[in-house]
Amino acid sequence: MSRRTERLNHFIRDEISDLLRREAKDPRLGVFVTVTRVAVSPDLQHARVFFSVMGTEAEKAGVTAALETASGFLRRELAARLRLRHSPVLTFCYDDSIERAGRVLQVMSELSTGEAEGQQSGER
Repeated sequence: MSRRTERLNHFIRDEISDLLRREAKDPRLGVFVTVTRVAVSPDLQHARVFFSVMGTEAEKAGVTAALETASGFLRRELAARLRLRHSPVLTFCYDDSIERAGRVLQVMSELSTGEAEGQQSGER
């Protein structure tokens, strides 16, 4: 990945996060939405925006629909801020890596608790 693409990924992530926080009017975006990363295609025509939501499955579906609906607005706002010839087409993808990391930490905690109990019972 080129340095330019990397900078553009970070810039788009920051700008979309800011737009969602300050200017999004859709009530479905009222839940905690985090833009985790952005992957711009090499030709800069498409950008996959990965996001995470802390909430129920219904809230996640609502946020996904709201982001798809707001993609035109977000693209227009990005075009004004990016100063590129063409603003990339935004595609939103749910990112469950935070949930998976939480599950891994929970399993590790349960394993360490089980090992501690096993050692305590073995010492007696």
